[in-house]
Amino acid sequence: MSKTKITVNSNGSLRIEGNFEIVDMTGAVYDLGGREIVSLCRCGMSRNKPFCDGSHKGHFEHDAVAFNLPPKK
Repeated sequence: MSKTKITVNSNGSLRIEGNFEIVDMTGAVYDLGGREIVSLCRCGMSRNKPFCDGSHKGHFEHDAVAFNLPPKK
């Protein structure tokens, strides 16, 4: 089983790679058609939410730079 990797793309989507499943709020599983890599929308503009369709291009800005979260309370 491969480790799941999530990449936060600058000015774009969340790219998920590896062994994972995506479910809706009721627990129903999205059929990913055997894909091991998908991109999830972060901008809210995709017509294929929760998946990215590239609608963000030129309309969404975020420089993805890793940082440490504060300690849990």
